[in-house]
Amino acid sequence: MDIYAAGAVAAFTVDVIIYPLDTLKTRYQSQDYLSIYGTSGRKALAPRGLYQGIGSVVLATLPAAGLFFSTYEKAKTTIGALPLHQSLVHSSASAIAELASCLVLAPAEVIKQNAQMLREGPAKSGVSTSLQAWRQLAANDAPRRLFTGYTALVARNLPFTALQFPIFEYLRSWAWERRQQGSREKGVWETGLIAGASAGSAGAVAAWVTTPSDVVKTRMMLMAGRPGRRSGEGGAEDGKGSSWTVTRQIYRERGLAGFFRGALFRSGWTALGSCLYLGTYDGAKLWLRRRRGDADGDDLTVL
Repeated sequence: MDIYAAGAVAAFTVDVIIYPLDTLKTRYQSQDYLSIYGTSGRKALAPRGLYQGIGSVVLATLPAAGLFFSTYEKAKTTIGALPLHQSLVHSSASAIAELASCLVLAPAEVIKQNAQMLREGPAKSGVSTSLQAWRQLAANDAPRRLFTGYTALVARNLPFTALQFPIFEYLRSWAWERRQQGSREKGVWETGLIAGASAGSAGAVAAWVTTPSDVVKTRMMLMAGRPGRRSGEGGAEDGKGSSWTVTRQIYRERGLAGFFRGALFRSGWTALGSCLYLGTYDGAKLWLRRRRGDADGDDLTVL
């Protein structure tokens, strides 16, 4: 199997595994979760409908991952022709690839997060929650609202990637320096475990730091499904609000602490997801190299 296809399948598998934590995070960050789930904040954390909206993830994950890797390779080849340091080439190419993949991810995120907030699941309505969310958006000018929060999504993903990968590379190199003895050959399982532990730690830190932009993104995307003004959501009469408007509203409501709502959930599922995804990815790369008879490289880069 091609390594990019393996990466896309790994990303999809991880998304399915950690999806319930993402649902809990969305509900906890939402301004409306108390009115929807009752007077007790703990009810927002009840294990109900934790896979609502997963249909949009199923449809978006594979093309988004494929678009990311194909764009990255083309951008890396183009930018690599310039007299730039390799680290700048890789970071620039990954940034361009992230911008492209967000074009696919943004509409899916809007549908997913609105589906995660629905009171009734498919068992009661007979319709999938993703389709229910789509119909709700369609009644409110869906084509325009599907890209609500795109800038906030980019503002979250770009710094997250910029933080995660340098930390990941450093921790992985440090771990190999401590583990390797002489010229001992790297094992596939050991490679996966070291990469996974390094990626999980890096992902948790990056996720915590970028939680404020994630809170803004969540609030903006949930506003897309609301036709009128909602209490505490951006102050826009038509259910819209700029990133700056939503940011000021969050600060007025809860101060700085409001920007870190759901940080533990986000750090937890990101650590688990990064560990499984990048650990599997690095292990798969080494396994494929050996099956093809290639030499065992000293550094198995992720991108």
